[in-house]
Order: sequence, then C-alpha cells, then structure tokens
Amino acid sequence: MKQNKALKRKPQWTDNVTPTKRKRTLPASSPLKKRAKEVDVSGKGNLASAFVPKKHPTDGQDESTRPFIKTSSLFKNNPEIPEIPRGAVQLVQEKVFTSDSFTQLDLHPHLVSTITTVLKMSSMTSVQKQTIPVLLQGKDALVRSQTGSGKTLAYGVPLVQSLQGMKSKIQRSDGPYALILVPTRELVLQSFDTVQKLLKPFTWIVPGVLMGGEKRKSEKARLRKGINILISTPGRLVDHIKSTKCIHFHRTQWLVLDEADRILDMGFEKDVTVILNALNAEREKRQTVLLSATLAPGVTRLADISLNDPVSISVVDETWDRTEPELEPVQGAVCSPVNMGHSSFAVPEKLKQHVVVVPSKLRLVTLSAFILGKCKFEKCHKMIIFFSSCEQVEFHHELFLKVLLGGAESDQPGHPLPSFPGLRFLRLHGNMDQEERTAVFQEFLQAKAGILLCTDVAARGLDLPQVTWIVQYNAPVSPAEYVHRIGRTARIGCHGNSLLILIPSEAEYVNSLASHKIKVSEMKMEDILANLVKDDRFKGRQWGNKKSRGTNPQEVRERATVLQTEFENYVHSSGEKVRWAKKALQSFLRAYTTYPKSLKHIFHIKALHLGHVAKTFGLRDAPQNLSTSMAASSKKKTKLKPQRPDLHKRTQGKRRLAEILRSEYSSGMDSNVSKVKRKKRHRKPGNQETLS
Repeated sequence: MKQNKALKRKPQWTDNVTPTKRKRTLPASSPLKKRAKEVDVSGKGNLASAFVPKKHPTDGQDESTRPFIKTSSLFKNNPEIPEIPRGAVQLVQEKVFTSDSFTQLDLHPHLVSTITTVLKMSSMTSVQKQTIPVLLQGKDALVRSQTGSGKTLAYGVPLVQSLQGMKSKIQRSDGPYALILVPTRELVLQSFDTVQKLLKPFTWIVPGVLMGGEKRKSEKARLRKGINILISTPGRLVDHIKSTKCIHFHRTQWLVLDEADRILDMGFEKDVTVILNALNAEREKRQTVLLSATLAPGVTRLADISLNDPVSISVVDETWDRTEPELEPVQGAVCSPVNMGHSSFAVPEKLKQHVVVVPSKLRLVTLSAFILGKCKFEKCHKMIIFFSSCEQVEFHHELFLKVLLGGAESDQPGHPLPSFPGLRFLRLHGNMDQEERTAVFQEFLQAKAGILLCTDVAARGLDLPQVTWIVQYNAPVSPAEYVHRIGRTARIGCHGNSLLILIPSEAEYVNSLASHKIKVSEMKMEDILANLVKDDRFKGRQWGNKKSRGTNPQEVRERATVLQTEFENYVHSSGEKVRWAKKALQSFLRAYTTYPKSLKHIFHIKALHLGHVAKTFGLRDAPQNLSTSMAASSKKKTKLKPQRPDLHKRTQGKRRLAEILRSEYSSGMDSNVSKVKRKKRHRKPGNQETLS
C-alpha cells in the first residue's frame, strides 16, 4: 500500500504542482521552513538546493513535458546587482552642422554641384568647415572630430579639387597621385564609393582599391593600367610594394591616413614605416593628412615623423573653451597636438547611451528579449551587436536563427519573413571570405531593418545609414573603442541609441567611462525581460491558454526560463553543437584575458563564474577542461616572466596573438601569417602541437 501511495504521488509531484507548494505544508514554527526562507532570500551558497525539491523524470516520461528541469536555477544563486552611480558628468559635445555652404569655398562648380545633388550635402559640418580651407592651402593637418561628422569629405573634397585643377591633365598611366590608407576592407569600399561619387564630373581621374581577400593577379593588372587615387589597407599595399614591380609613387602628392590610431594598432606600425620609406625614396615632398575620432599617443609620434609643420584641428576645442573660461579661444579651433587632450571624448549630441547590469546566467536571454522587443514588437529597427571574437559571432548567429526565428529554412539566403522583417540576422567578422564580407556589408547597407552581429571589424569609420541601436554584448577594451562602436549610429545629426551589457563584477566600467566624460543611463534587466510576455512561443505550460497578466514577475521569469531551455535544447541536440558552443565559450574567455592592465581590476578572468558563463552559451554545465586549460595558460604566463630575451619575445607574441583574435583588423595576409606563427610557437620537439 505504501508503494502504491508513493507511485500515485510521484506524477503529482512532477506535474503542475510546483515545489513551492510543498513548503506550505510545513508548520509555521518549523526550523526547516525558516532556514529555507533565509537561503532563498540570500541567494548565496549551495544550501538552496538542499531545501528546494528537485524534479526527477519518471520512467518513460517525455522530455518535452519537463521544460524547467535543467534551468530551474536561472534566477537563483546570482550575485547582487550593484547600484549604478548617478554622478554629474560634464559632457563633451560638438556642433555637427554649420550654416556655411560649399558654395562659399573656392571649389570647381561641377564639384559643388556633385556634392549637393549626388551626396545630398547642402551645408558643411564643423570639421569640414575647418579642414577643407586648410588643406586647399596645401598644408599638412592632424584632424580630430567625433564619429559621423563627415571626415571623409573633409579630405576628399580638397583632394579632388587639387587633382582636377592641375595644369597638366592627369593621365591614368601616371600612377598614384594620392594614397589613402584605411584599416579595414569595408572602410576601403566605403571610401572608394565616396571618392568615386566626387569624381563623377572628372572622369579622367581613376580611383582604385587594394585590399586583402582579392586576387593579387587582378590587382596587379589594375596597377599596370594605372590608378590615380589609390585606397588600400596597409598590409595589402606592403605586399604589392615588395612583390609588384609596376607600382611606383614618384608622382604621389597626397597621403591620407584615415582612422590613424587603428592603423597603428595590430602591428601596422611596421607596415606604415615600409610605406613611408617607399614614398620618401621616390618623392619626399607631399601633403599628409591624419584623421581620427580619437587620437592615441602613437598618432602624435606618427605625426612627428610624417607631417611637416602641421595644422592640428580639433572641433572639440570649441566646447572646451565654453566650459573653461580661463582658456583663450583659438580661432578655427587650431591647437598643437600636445593640447589635444586624450582623456575626453565627444559623442553625438542626439545619441542616448544606456547600460544594463545582468547576472552572467541571464545575459543570453536578456539580449534575446531586447532583440525581440526592439525588432519584432516595435517599429523596424536596424541594430548592430558587437562581440569580442569571430567564434561568438558565428555561434550566436546560428543560435538566433534557429531559436528566435525558428525553422530549418530560417538560415537560407533570401528566405522571406513577412511577419517580422526586423528579425533578419546577418554576421560580419574577419574570418569570412572577402566575397561574403562584401555581400553582407552591402546587404546591411541597403536594408531598412535587420540585425548585424559583428566584431570590432565594423567599429571603425563605416557609415551605415538608419542604424538605430548599437548593442555591446562584450565590453570594449578601452573608452576609445567604446566611442567608435557607438559612433555607428546617430551619424550626421541623426538620432541613435546604444546599450552596454555588463555583469555585476564589471559595473565599475561605468565609472571608467564617466572619467572620460561619457555618461550612460541605467536600464533595468526586468524591463527588458518583460518583452518576452509579448511572445506566446515562450509561454510556460502552467499558464495554458490564460492571457498574459502584464508584467507579472513570476510569468516573466518562467518565460525567460522557457527561452533558456530552448537555447540549451538546441545546443545539446547534437555533440557537434556542444563542441561548437564550447569553442565559442573558449574564445570568449581568451578574449577576456586581453583587457589592458588599466582595466584588469574590472575585467579579470578570476572574477568569472565558469558555470554561469557557460549557461550563456547554452551549456548546462561548465566544461571541466576549460578551467584546466585557462589555469594552465595562466601558469605558462607566469613561467615566461624570467629575464630571458627569447622568452620575453614569446610573451609579446602571445599578447599580440590575443589582440589579433580580439579585433582582427585583417589586411588579407595577417590572418594566415598569424596562424603559421601560432602553430610554430606551440609546437615542441617530439610532441604534437598544442593549441591554447
């Protein structure tokens, strides 16, 4: 009889009766109940599991009827979310547009007509007003201005004006008269498009591009025919300087380094040195322009080497003069490079910046709820989501296609989504083939709505129209990178929004941004998760056909649990997907170790809970080998500290490799070279190679 009663109670326990109801049967004075309450409130330690009954499947029970078994602790044992400080932050802003027209400049009438009709620009921006007259005088310039302020036209207009007005008409066979260096392939294509539009009335001037991923043979053929304005990535140009005999610079009169600070990163210093030596060997006199939204100390060093008596232009200085009366205002906002402070960054005035602090376990469902809320249940948004590695981009792209969209056909190109056109997922990172990268870039450029998952390869200089939201799922490595990421929205006076997602141990990053005069307002995690109530796909079995009761916290938590369960079920549907998730998790941990020393107290790998982090990749448990491998890598780093020069070089090589994995600004050759070096570095005599 006892066995029969037990068998009868077992289905009731695993059915609709929740474990919390079992607690109510305890007497009011029960110490067990009192202790269980204390553990539940604190949310700390492993005692909670001792008093919460676990659900065990009955023999032969279908797994689909147990949606909460593996994720019942999604909202338990999480660290407390700290208060975000709301101190006063004195913002640094620029006035983007001026009332001055291009007709007021001494430009060719056809060029002015092209700017107004083709580029749809009637008035100049502040940086254009101050830069164009300086460059028309033939002077070198060091230009700093906020993202989306029109820096490409600031050098493009005087460049075209100068070349079309030469006494002897330019011939294509003359070769390069101007050289423009940019850090990424996408920025090469964008700059080429702008220059090509400016050259519409001047068909005898031929622009061209050199970039990684393209066939060298076809590039050499174009160089033999002649390119007058050459736009290139540094690595690819160095490749042609060393291997292509027909390339020459004896007529080069212009050198432009756009996004100069990024060009100097990632080992591009050596490439820039090779390019400068090649230019100086054939022609020493030329006009040089350095431009960026942020000027790192390395740019100042480069300016000392490459610029001749430069004019330094910083639009931000106008704002500083207003807030600091003791400084004499300088006409035209011209100052020396030393006085162009690096500690404060100007952001677009119409950009609203937000931050949300989320426990590690809830990051994935919070991001998903935010995507659904903005792109499915609101007007069509155009959103960019930044990740710290290529593997994470690939993993989340596939995960969102299969779970948020659903269906096996959702990842097919051109698959129609009539109901939710905003849920259109694209991806962009440095490990993609150049043909695919270009196709994705053009597709997102022309789309009215969609979601682009990308790495920092899309953080610099790209002008993507109508982007309404920038989401930083992984925090950037510096405030400068933060500014460049959010600069993909609110461009040229438009409105935009940004969201930074942090875990509780990273909350101090808000203070770091505030110290650089960057102010963010807090957004609550509960408000974001409430978007799941609008989607009936994530309704728990407990609610049945009941209508949603607004933002009931219990219902929101259950829907978040259902969504997390769907992610985990998809990841664990095959061993290959589990390995893919582990690979993405390992790439995240590897990128997490590359934060600079100044931010290590905020982003330290020892502050992460591997089990909670694994949940954000759809893994139900933290892989044991990950913690072992990360500990082993840290031990290797400590062993490499002795003052031996060969070991010191290996340490620097590892750091550089980690940086390449993080931001992968590829010139087309660097990725292959780094892989070869990486294999050589880890190969030991007599042993198989081991990859970290």
